[in-house]
Amino acid sequence: MYPTVKDALKDLPIKVLAGQEALAEVVQLPSIDIVLTALVGYAGLLPTIEAIKKGKTIALANKETLVVAGALINTLLVQYNTSLYPVDSEHSAIFQCLVGEAQNPIEKIILTASGGPFRGKKTQDLLGVTKAQALKHPNWSMGAKITIDSASLMNKGLEVIEAKWLFGLQNHQIEVIVHPQSIVHSLVQFTDGSIKAQMGLPDMQLPIVYALSYPQRLKNQLPRFDFSAYPSLTFEAPDMETFRNLALAYEAMRQGGNMPCVLNAANEVAVEKFLKDEIQFLAMPDLIADCMAKVPFIAQPTYEDYVKSDQLARQLAYGG
Repeated sequence: MYPTVKDALKDLPIKVLAGQEALAEVVQLPSIDIVLTALVGYAGLLPTIEAIKKGKTIALANKETLVVAGALINTLLVQYNTSLYPVDSEHSAIFQCLVGEAQNPIEKIILTASGGPFRGKKTQDLLGVTKAQALKHPNWSMGAKITIDSASLMNKGLEVIEAKWLFGLQNHQIEVIVHPQSIVHSLVQFTDGSIKAQMGLPDMQLPIVYALSYPQRLKNQLPRFDFSAYPSLTFEAPDMETFRNLALAYEAMRQGGNMPCVLNAANEVAVEKFLKDEIQFLAMPDLIADCMAKVPFIAQPTYEDYVKSDQLARQLAYGG
């Protein structure tokens, strides 16, 4: 496809690029003010780094960038004096709750999770579930990889690690609660016990617009929330024994260093294998835990260490 398009446009003042190097090149263009990083997975890391180095404002919809290399990204943001605004609905909610609260310390944040299509199921219920079942998310319309992550609660685990770096939190300050209706997008509890929540319909358009227009709120024609349509909003604790990926994410965050990078790489392969019917749904956390146990731990990784850790974890996950 790339050669065909490039050849078709060769006589026009249009530059055609493709591949990882091209992504890193495009985000550096002088005409760009803000970069919306919406790639899925580890692929978003290098373009985001290159954009930061050129002083671009980042609207981050690629949680894996901070999962893999949060310490490095935060260092670069300070070094190159630029800003990063979250696009994920949960992190946008936290960000919105914190506007005007700079002088007030956070006691904890609470990330909400829908629970996915298997909420309430136990391990024995998940034996033999199919990818078609896992791809039926009750509230959100997302790509296959993120939808599977939601079904396994890995998506929430990745968001926990992302939140640590976005908001400068300690591990114990990040809590997850299952909220099946997906109306309360997340909450902040301050040191006086007061809690602020950001609410709205499960629609990614609002957090995207907010990140691109911050600090303004732009008038729009998006559907409005109707309280009478949701007479009951419920909350429950996540089941981290059945959905072990969330527990593995907390463990990777506790270890720190390159371990979240390993977690992410192993998970990307696990999801790929599940979608290809090569492993069962419940085998995904086994594969991830095995990689976390085998990849050498690096307490203070460099960018090169992240690259090597990602490669090694993938090699092990593929069975190499």
